[in-house]
Amino acid sequence: MEYNERWAEELSLLSSVIAKAPLEKAIKWGAEVYTYNGKNVVSYGGFRNFFALWFFNGVFLQDKYGVLIAASEGKTKSLRQWRFTSLAEVDEKSILEYISEAIEVEKKGLKIKPEKFQAMAPSPLLAGALKADGNLQAAFSKLSPGKQKEYILYLDEPKQENTKVSRLEKIIPMILKGAGLHDKYKK
Repeated sequence: MEYNERWAEELSLLSSVIAKAPLEKAIKWGAEVYTYNGKNVVSYGGFRNFFALWFFNGVFLQDKYGVLIAASEGKTKSLRQWRFTSLAEVDEKSILEYISEAIEVEKKGLKIKPEKFQAMAPSPLLAGALKADGNLQAAFSKLSPGKQKEYILYLDEPKQENTKVSRLEKIIPMILKGAGLHDKYKK
């Protein structure tokens, strides 16, 4: 990960701070994730303009220093990030306070309840493609509602029409095969 190399010294410091907490280290999604009784608590990594800690159930933390943010506003439900841009911003005592609180959250079993599934209507672009191709329509209707929703959201996300069209071209063969958009990531 190129950004982890950029922030090597900073990430090494975060790792040494986290190691002082009563957590187990595991590798998940190609990154170090620290767990408590098998539950994900905290991880860290480097990005283009910052390096960060993230708390998997950070939404339940009090955030007494006002440092936590949702990584993707409107999408991120539970995870919260603490972003840094220099070594000087890393305060071991404060980080360990947050980690201790995050462990307590896991002990209490606090979780955000999943939202009830809501069926979605295809965007005009997808609806037009489905109407124009009976095989595509039949294949799409055979997909589970969740897989249909993945495709609909994927096509609705971009702002530029040419991006939407290129995404549609990419997913048509996947739909015809009966595959979900994210099947390769699922076991």
